[in-house]
Amino acid sequence: MTDNPMLVGDRFLLGTFSSNCSSGMTVTKVPERWVNSWENNLALGRLLDDAGIDFMLPIARWIGYGGETDFHGGVLETMTWAAALLASTKKIAVFATIHTAANNPVVVAKQIATIDQIGAGRAGLNIVAGWNKPEYEALGLTLPDDHETRYGYAQEWFDVVRKLWTSDTHFDWDGKYFHLKGVKGDPKPLRGGVPIINAAGSPQGRGFATDNADFLFTPAIDLSRSTAEIAELKGQAAAKGRKVDVLTFSHVICRPTEAEARAWLEYTAKTNADWVAVDNLVRLQFAHAQSFPHDLLAHIRDLMAAGHGGFPLVGTPEQVADGICALHAAGFRGTTLSFVDYVQEFPYFRDTVLPILQARGLR
Repeated sequence: MTDNPMLVGDRFLLGTFSSNCSSGMTVTKVPERWVNSWENNLALGRLLDDAGIDFMLPIARWIGYGGETDFHGGVLETMTWAAALLASTKKIAVFATIHTAANNPVVVAKQIATIDQIGAGRAGLNIVAGWNKPEYEALGLTLPDDHETRYGYAQEWFDVVRKLWTSDTHFDWDGKYFHLKGVKGDPKPLRGGVPIINAAGSPQGRGFATDNADFLFTPAIDLSRSTAEIAELKGQAAAKGRKVDVLTFSHVICRPTEAEARAWLEYTAKTNADWVAVDNLVRLQFAHAQSFPHDLLAHIRDLMAAGHGGFPLVGTPEQVADGICALHAAGFRGTTLSFVDYVQEFPYFRDTVLPILQARGLR
């Protein structure tokens, strides 16, 4: 069994986000935007693995956001993506992102256990309780209007998964949402479970995350807010006898000079943003989710174009490192990174920013 980077050490965790999706995290029309082919994802996974990056996190999408690019219209399915990456790497953790409403828990428990064997203990599970109403409709499902029902279903779903991972005997399950006969989890994850991520903004969602997750995933829009928010979340988990770390997501534009970085931001996320897709994305987030502060809509619209709402890390290697240190100082345990083109841009980050973070003691 190999160490899972999410479970060892106390360094500031770094991962990537959304490389399985067309255009990655940048809602842009530029021809240089990310192509989410398996070839590119494999190349990225090996680059990250060799560089000591901790994890890869995908987004599970079933329909895109429209606009000229149909942002996230092309998506590699996350369980099979994770299985292939775990088979092709040696050290990095790889998560599968799973919607509870669209995936049977008995099937998912076995899939995760299988990919954990493939990766010798490096698998992870990102649980999505649901928010994107058009996707539910595309799958013939109904998105409950209230968060209590969404997270009540997700809780029973994960209770089934956990029992399959911990019970050595066949069992029946007669709950509110699931009625199972004679089920058993074999095989099980190598450690009896895997690291769990959950992104949650509503009170019900944060209750679920602090009950079940190892990592709560949330935007970093205003770091002064984040510091108080993280302290509150950690306190909420501690009151339940649990420890939950908080992760966020960032968008990187790193260049030798700040002027070059700002010019690339202007080119990709302003002049050539796919604003129709941006507005569709913002509208859906604000209609059906509580992930982003609603009083910061105008600011969030620009951030959505640049990096799907991620914390901007724009500038020289020193400035990007300063931004990551600010996230650490606010209390975050780690951040994902996205780039307009991950494979083209990550090596410069690796060669210039990682040594600064190491010198400052974050890595």
